[in-house]
Amino acid sequence: MNTPNIALVRIDNRMLHGQIAITWSHHAGGNLILVANDSASEDPVRQNLMDMAAPPGMATRYFSIQKTIDVIHKASPAQKIVMVVENPQDVLRMVKGGVPIKEVNVGNMHFSEGKKQIHKTVSVNQNDIDTFRELTELGVVCTIQRMPEEEKIEIMSAVNEG
Repeated sequence: MNTPNIALVRIDNRMLHGQIAITWSHHAGGNLILVANDSASEDPVRQNLMDMAAPPGMATRYFSIQKTIDVIHKASPAQKIVMVVENPQDVLRMVKGGVPIKEVNVGNMHFSEGKKQIHKTVSVNQNDIDTFRELTELGVVCTIQRMPEEEKIEIMSAVNEG
């Protein structure tokens, strides 16, 4: 079984947009953007919109969480995967499903009812906090970093300060 070459895993509820497509994919050295999301995997209109944000020559794939778990180990070693997920719960599902995620970049988690803001671009509720805690206990490093040049902030220290 192959170990997939996962260059970056980013939580961003905006999914694929210019910032990820250009800045993060180049920073990570990626050549394939994988959007792992159940609803986006079944929405061709949304996929077409996200494809417009991808730089020329950058491959994109839209897989459900389960399909990602099922096929990630079949990825070619030449594929340097930039994975975009919507929320920490999907990351946890993939980790428990055997996807070898070692680090998660937390980019954007928008504020909504019942969430508290812990960073200018990250708001969490108790479910999110519990999920990040479980990911951390499983050895996954979870850090907030909006842009590559910014300093990484460990998610649980941000939660504890927030």
